[in-house]
Amino acid sequence: MPRATTRPQPAGREPGAAPAAPLAPTPSQTIGPFFGHALPLPGGGQIAPAGHPDTVTVHGLVRDGTGAPVPDALLEFWQAGPDGSLTGAPGSLRRDPVTGAAIGRNGVDFTGFGRVPTDADGRYVLHTLPATAPAGRPDAAPHLAVCVFARGLLHHLATRVYFPEHATANAADPLLARLPTERARTLLARADGPGRYRFDVQLQQTADGTHEETVFLAFR
Repeated sequence: MPRATTRPQPAGREPGAAPAAPLAPTPSQTIGPFFGHALPLPGGGQIAPAGHPDTVTVHGLVRDGTGAPVPDALLEFWQAGPDGSLTGAPGSLRRDPVTGAAIGRNGVDFTGFGRVPTDADGRYVLHTLPATAPAGRPDAAPHLAVCVFARGLLHHLATRVYFPEHATANAADPLLARLPTERARTLLARADGPGRYRFDVQLQQTADGTHEETVFLAFR
């Protein structure tokens, strides 16, 4: 004779109670938006040592394929030191040894690394030292390396920022030299006042062609 069985009841429900209402489905997300939760670091946009007289400002806007600003993107910057060295210095991601909380930079060492989220208007600001060419790369023009993380991207995007005062070096740079003029222009910051540069990141060309997609790089 078959034995009766009792189905386990969910926690918090009395036997015989009506079943709980079904939960609403979680909205689908390709990736994020969650970059503002744990990745930003205190002083992430302050790469230059505090009060350094040569500090320059790089700022801009991150736009999507409709031309709208992306308010929850995250940009990481790497650059060679003033001597061209790529070794940098530790200290960008310091944490409190007691609490484990991120406490940011010591304000003295140039680490060559920055991490900056965009604000509610899709804008970012970076304060750093002037770009230099990496040591051992005499053919390269001074530049900043950039990684872009944003909603809908399964993989981060890599690009570069070049600067207008290095016209001769830019003309000989192996990457810029391989690009058509109009595409190379998307990697060139423009002067925006003394010690200030504007560099916008366009994730995809707009349908009307108003904004051309930034050149992104694939590393193999």
